[in-house]
Amino acid sequence: MNFLKGESGQAAVLMALVMGILILGFAAFALDIGFMFHEKRRAQAAADAAAIAAAEEYAYGNSSAAAQAAANAIAKLNGFDPTLAKNPATVILNVPPASGNYANSSNNAYVEADVSMPIPTFFLAAVNSSESKMTVSARAVAGGGQSSPTCICLERATGMDLNMSNASQITAANCNITVDSSSNNAVGVVGSAGISVPLMGTISTTWDNSNNINNNGTLNSTKVITGISTSCAPPMPAVPTYSTCANDPLPGGGGNSYTVGPSSSSGTACYKALTVDGNGNTVTLNPGNYVINGGELHFESGLNRGGNGVFFYLVNGASVVIDNGANVNLVAQSTGTYAGILFFEDSGDSQPMSIQGGASSVFNGEILAPAAAVTLGNGSGTTIDAEIAAQSLTMNGGGTLHSTAVTNLGTLNTSVAKVTE
Repeated sequence: MNFLKGESGQAAVLMALVMGILILGFAAFALDIGFMFHEKRRAQAAADAAAIAAAEEYAYGNSSAAAQAAANAIAKLNGFDPTLAKNPATVILNVPPASGNYANSSNNAYVEADVSMPIPTFFLAAVNSSESKMTVSARAVAGGGQSSPTCICLERATGMDLNMSNASQITAANCNITVDSSSNNAVGVVGSAGISVPLMGTISTTWDNSNNINNNGTLNSTKVITGISTSCAPPMPAVPTYSTCANDPLPGGGGNSYTVGPSSSSGTACYKALTVDGNGNTVTLNPGNYVINGGELHFESGLNRGGNGVFFYLVNGASVVIDNGANVNLVAQSTGTYAGILFFEDSGDSQPMSIQGGASSVFNGEILAPAAAVTLGNGSGTTIDAEIAAQSLTMNGGGTLHSTAVTNLGTLNTSVAKVTE
């Protein structure tokens, strides 16, 4: 009975209870802290991924809306969903970044993503109901996904869009080749032909250069990207205004001298066909715009002729043929609506364009034939300075096509965006 009435040891029990409660409290508090750190890491991963996705969209030249949609989608995949009805995540993009080392960047090169979302707590909610949720947030900056212009755009969706042989060459210093074909033979380079451009991109995901670059064909320091998501389809210029179209003005026979074309460099002359023959004739092509309506623009072999400041528009099934052995020197206009464009075949026409030429032919200007196949089959001394937009391009001679970025025919990424902050 004295044992039951004794008070010794009560303090130890009370201390045990207090210590137990404290330990449970600290454990619950540690659980909250650990969970917060876990969610913070997840938020950082979501911010990193959102910044990269948005930077890639900008590098491809897509809109801010597309960048936001990509950032939202990748944040959702990382557990931060902006579409939730209750306690949604927030994904905010700043271009350029609002702070940090890239706050003054330009051209959408760097993108800041701020991601946040309310998350539940455990111990804090039990102590104070107003602390039942806390907001975790993270910030990331991504960039470096560089884009550069396309100067050869081949728009056919299937088949071999670029076919090179017989020592033909394509060179470009600051622009790229874009091939819209999805076929495994989208590009073929054989017979000592070669490509020397920074980047060649193809829609195809199955193109294999080991099967298509052979017989001494080469890709010289050209980076190839397969499975690009954006095809090239450049806008075409406005068509020239014309009315009455004359018959072919050039007579047959040899030993004649004659001048054709508009009366002024800003004027337009329309012909149903135009044949520049090589039968000992001297032909002067006046500067200005030439419309070939329905017939053939034909430079025959054996001539040494040209025109400086000329633009040819082919419409209603018209075509252009420059014979093998026709030493032709054609230079595009340097000013005005059609500056830099040499040939423009109407978007509704699919007549093939054949430019052969002789050993010393020179062509300087864009070749725009968005619905047609273009063939360049020139001699080893031929130089073609041109951008090309066509369904396909075949080069089967020893000439060189040198392209520079005059008009952007599309953009390609030359590197992948990465997190920088």
